[in-house]
Amino acid sequence: RNYLDWMTELPWSNKSKINTDLNNAQKILDEDHYGVDVVTKENELIKSTLNGIVVFSSWTSETGNVVAIQHENNLLSIYKHNSVLLKRQGERVEAGEAIAIIGNSGKWSSGPHLHFELWYNNSPVDPEQYILF
Repeated sequence: RNYLDWMTELPWSNKSKINTDLNNAQKILDEDHYGVDVVTKENELIKSTLNGIVVFSSWTSETGNVVAIQHENNLLSIYKHNSVLLKRQGERVEAGEAIAIIGNSGKWSSGPHLHFELWYNNSPVDPEQYILF
């Protein structure tokens, strides 16, 4: 059984919706758009998909405040455009634990949302194949 097979739900603080039109447009225009954009109200909590260790928690000019979490079995989750980072590099987090707050940071952001990426064995995978948004 593939490690990703059992991933079925992303633990959001409330029901969020995925902005598929924006996501598809960005995929067509930019081949470097490796994830999905989840649109919700500003200041909503972002929670870790799985247990893991924060391997990056910092600012980038393009994607603003970013958190990346290394999970078991070569799985990495990345959360971009946050307004506030709640965890620091090196911290251990549990699935469902708050790690950041939704925002609109970075020059590539066009409004409050979460850009979420999932990587397996150093390659991006489509999060929608493994997580119900």
